[in-house]
Amino acid sequence: MGYTKLEKDVQELKEKVKRMVMAPSMPSEKLNIINNVSPAVSKMRLRKFCSKFTRAIMKVMAEKTLRFRLVRQQGFKVSCGQFSLCGHDMFNKFKDVHGKFKESLATDAVRLLSLFEAAHVRVHGEDLLDEALTFTTAHLESSIEAHRLSSLLSKQVTHALYQPFRKGFTRLEARSYLSIYEERGHSVNQTLLTFAKLDFNLLQQVHQKELSEITRWWKDLDFVNKLPFIRNRVVECYFWALGVFFEPEHYFARRIFYKAIAMITTIDDIYDAYGIYAELELFTKAVERWDISVMDQLSEYMKVCYQAMLDEHIEIEEKLTKEGKLYGIHYATEAITYGKDCVLISQMKVLVRAYFEKAKWLHQNYTPKMDEYMSVALTTSYFLLSVVSFAGMADIVIKDSLDWIFNDSKSFHALLLLGRLMDDMKSHKVRTYTNIYKRIYTKRTYCIGCGMLHDLTWCHRRRNNTRIHQTGDDAWKDINEEWLIPTIPRPLLLRILNLARANVVIYKYEDGFTHAELVLKDSIVPLFVDPVPI
Repeated sequence: MGYTKLEKDVQELKEKVKRMVMAPSMPSEKLNIINNVSPAVSKMRLRKFCSKFTRAIMKVMAEKTLRFRLVRQQGFKVSCGQFSLCGHDMFNKFKDVHGKFKESLATDAVRLLSLFEAAHVRVHGEDLLDEALTFTTAHLESSIEAHRLSSLLSKQVTHALYQPFRKGFTRLEARSYLSIYEERGHSVNQTLLTFAKLDFNLLQQVHQKELSEITRWWKDLDFVNKLPFIRNRVVECYFWALGVFFEPEHYFARRIFYKAIAMITTIDDIYDAYGIYAELELFTKAVERWDISVMDQLSEYMKVCYQAMLDEHIEIEEKLTKEGKLYGIHYATEAITYGKDCVLISQMKVLVRAYFEKAKWLHQNYTPKMDEYMSVALTTSYFLLSVVSFAGMADIVIKDSLDWIFNDSKSFHALLLLGRLMDDMKSHKVRTYTNIYKRIYTKRTYCIGCGMLHDLTWCHRRRNNTRIHQTGDDAWKDINEEWLIPTIPRPLLLRILNLARANVVIYKYEDGFTHAELVLKDSIVPLFVDPVPI
């Protein structure tokens, strides 16, 4: 179906869906429509209606765990205790007089699934939700193994266990939800289903066009031939960018974010896989200078990367200047020692300096202590990508927003920690035991190795993994807490949340970015290749 025809059909159905969202009088019906619209539809104007009625359902009775999750997802600060039933804490109704979860709940997969998803929006101090997550996970897994569920419910549970909604890419969750929702038979709202399908396919065509443009840009750089040792990840970089900015109005943000990932990947492979120490030292100094006049000192392959890096920054500045948004990437405080450097330049310098520090450790056969490693490694995590994501939304970025990053706010630090730990955990096996790189990093360069060598509480592998997973859980609680009490505009905070989601989707079980053909293929095809059947 052509784009124009799709757009016309979407506009016609959108008005019907708006009326549906506004019309229901029963709270349960409101909940069901909001729950069905939220994961399936991309149009932000409809989401505003969902937000409006989320406020309304806070005051009425409904299916409690669903209501709790929806309210928190919209950013409303409510505690478990605010969801009461007959004057009692609603979540405690799942427990018996001995304080244990009721046996009847263990066999009710629908309620288990609802409670499981609700537990993923928990914050610090909510012990009941911590217990609920452990309980529901165990019993849902048991239900799947015992084949006790219907085909449709089994599909829902399997997907949720693999990818909880809170931690998933919006577009991927929408695609998955559409197929599940359609199988509900007589309970399906055909108007909503058709609208969601058309809306998905319409936006898919926008993304396909962008991917085509970005592919041409990458081919024009000719890195595949000029830098044959780097990972060639055109589609995967765009997939990552789409996870952070999927909305159609964020074309420019996706474009600069994609290019940032592509350049960071190239530089990472230069430091991690190919460059010798003397070359890396020269490249680091060249980036510190940020001046085309120093390019002659570099090796030929490094000149290619350096020139592209300078060119892409010029393009970003010109675009932002043209739109009157240049302030969004200019920032100068005593915390940055580069005077009036553009913040993107300054953070690229920080990134490259950190890469070189790790290369120096390897060159000197030095094993850093855990704290020393993390102080360097966190700057090679999501720091630059967070700055880039804010630059892509420069029209709403103010100095306080950038202060929020550079002052190491709790949820931002949580993002950096998640990115570092997940990347190191999944890359550790690849880079230590396989020969995919010409120069292999040893255990010394990764946080798992540093921890096992220096921190006695990390010396046992099982205890090490337990501590890492607990750190990850705490980081997600930090992110959830700030989502409920934002100190920067929520559209910016959403990018931080989406970056954390990207970390889960890409690095959950394997290094999906390095092994994309094995890990990400089943996610990429439904997003960019196959439209939803109408």
